[in-house]
Amino acid sequence: MPTLVPEEQRRFALEVVRRLRGAGFEAYWAGGCVRDQLIGRTPVDYDVATDAEPERIRALFGRRRTLAIGAAFGVISVIGPKPAGLVEVTTFRRDAAYSDGRHPDSVSFSTAAEDASRRDFTINGMFFDPIGQQVIDFVGGQKDLAARVVRAIGNARDRFAEDKLRMLRAVRFTAAFDFTLDEEARRAVAEMAAEIHAVSPERIAVEMRRLLADRSRAVGVRLLLETGLAAELLPEIVPRNDAGRRRFDETEKLLSQLGDGRGFPAALAALLAPWIDSVGATKVCRRWRLSNDERNRVCWLVKHRDALLKAAEMPWSKLQPLLVAEGIDDLLMLTAAATPAGTEAAAHCRRLLAQPPEVFDPPPLLTGDDLLAHGIPAGPRYKILLQRVRDAQLDRTLHTKEEALAMVEKIVGSG
Repeated sequence: MPTLVPEEQRRFALEVVRRLRGAGFEAYWAGGCVRDQLIGRTPVDYDVATDAEPERIRALFGRRRTLAIGAAFGVISVIGPKPAGLVEVTTFRRDAAYSDGRHPDSVSFSTAAEDASRRDFTINGMFFDPIGQQVIDFVGGQKDLAARVVRAIGNARDRFAEDKLRMLRAVRFTAAFDFTLDEEARRAVAEMAAEIHAVSPERIAVEMRRLLADRSRAVGVRLLLETGLAAELLPEIVPRNDAGRRRFDETEKLLSQLGDGRGFPAALAALLAPWIDSVGATKVCRRWRLSNDERNRVCWLVKHRDALLKAAEMPWSKLQPLLVAEGIDDLLMLTAAATPAGTEAAAHCRRLLAQPPEVFDPPPLLTGDDLLAHGIPAGPRYKILLQRVRDAQLDRTLHTKEEALAMVEKIVGSG
């Protein structure tokens, strides 16, 4: 996937608006990109809203440069240069009822004002004219941005009933922007939290990835607890007594210490490890239908969360395999964030990692081919024999191939 360049994304989004305007249509930037630029953030993508209907959009930009995957909802993706990515162009619309609590049953095309009124939150409901450099605000979004409030457009219960995922998005936006969740919206989430199960696990996972990967993750998790969403999505972390409440406070502190740049698996492991083991973590990952890679990383981190705390006392044959594992950076981070002793243990491990490769991770003395050439029939015991030799090599009780083969003969002869 090509790397997107913010300046190129912005330039292409402006070009899309110019093309639509030049063809006689109304067109603005819409939604999150407007919000982000008003609060000084670089938008991660751009959406355009217009009164041009889908077929007119495709005719204007050409079918080879457009994707009609969302055409039933008035959405056409316009393909830009590789560094610019896609711009979603949505026809101003009004939505019919949301019978499934996820998608409108149908849409009909409308005006900019009606389109703004069907969106989720006021801070996401504004338009921006990039040519005239003017905000078009039908919903009070500028006022709520200034007040640092996440507020639903219209009646909060109605907005959440239309798409239950909006409850989780309300929590994520509140945490990510360090805003306050409007009291009406907070009450609506608390009353409707059990309805989040109408949302697919995959969509829930997308929001949880964003929430936990953000530096505001600790605030987001606290809001999940306070609104009742944690009881539905992660009952494993809901405190049941004073000891549980203290554990939650410690978990929150750990999450806040992870810092920037830590991905979703590390953050999810930090959230789960104080509460459940790797078996329980597997259940959570499967509940959200995470990828195999994500599940394996989360469960490995949960399983080994405390493994490095006594690193200075561990045999090298036990410590070294952990230090060469793919997830070691995340494990060291979790170890260092847990306790002062963990900080010291992580520093010790980083000093070991700085050793020359031939010292830190020497080539194995034996391979399966060596065992076969030595007359040992292939079979399941190869793994055991090679591991025994590797452990002895790392603990420096074996130094040569000859010594290793002698050890193998001794093991085979005794067994």
